[in-house]
Amino acid sequence: MPSRPATSDGAQAIRRAVNLLRVLSMARETGYGLTDLARLTGLSHPTVHRMLRALMDEGLVEQKASTQRYMLGDQIHLLALARSRQSPLIEAAEAHLDRLSEDVGDTLFLTQRTGAETICIARRLGAYPVQVVPLRVGDRRPLGVSSAGLALLAALPPEEARDILAQNARRLSEYRLTVEASMALVRDARRLGYALRDRGIVPGTRAVSIVLRDMAGQPSAALTVAGVTRRLSHRRIPDIVEALRQTSSRIERAMP
Repeated sequence: MPSRPATSDGAQAIRRAVNLLRVLSMARETGYGLTDLARLTGLSHPTVHRMLRALMDEGLVEQKASTQRYMLGDQIHLLALARSRQSPLIEAAEAHLDRLSEDVGDTLFLTQRTGAETICIARRLGAYPVQVVPLRVGDRRPLGVSSAGLALLAALPPEEARDILAQNARRLSEYRLTVEASMALVRDARRLGYALRDRGIVPGTRAVSIVLRDMAGQPSAALTVAGVTRRLSHRRIPDIVEALRQTSSRIERAMP
């Protein structure tokens, strides 16, 4: 039978379900409770519960019997297996990430923008004995929290950056940030030409990020070096920034 165009209500339901899955992806194996999910999505408890039951019926969401918390289901992984190749960005970046990791010795992250979020798509651990690992591959953060998100926002027009932060206001509060506080960090990043989180998400750490642009010149990803504060000193930051810039240029040139 020919498919019927989605009604506005149907499209809204799909968007809500996708957003719910995105939020659940942040919880990993720990999962979120119903109240957490209602707060993070801005939806009512009955609406979230109804959506969860439908997604559980399809195997896209599971509920842990021991905690009654919700998490992504096995069908998410099985659906992803249908994609046989890596993203062009990862393929273009891999060799350059390995080289940069050897050069700097600290933890290296490649994060990609997806809507109002970033998602970590690659990570390299350096040779320095103390490594900072606030992110795993697949972890998401709202734009405006991490140095990667700040770098991406700084590369956008100010009005667009502010709109995204306003959209993320509820989620920023989970990190004890406000729209104005994040906007001040974005302005600093725009002035410097790179984003610096002097106090990283993990206490006692520091992170610096540079934007990568796609073939159309749009900011689409960010390259980050993170380390403990004594290791990533302000005296060393300029050398890290230069290494990030050189690597980002190589990755951009390698993109198909």
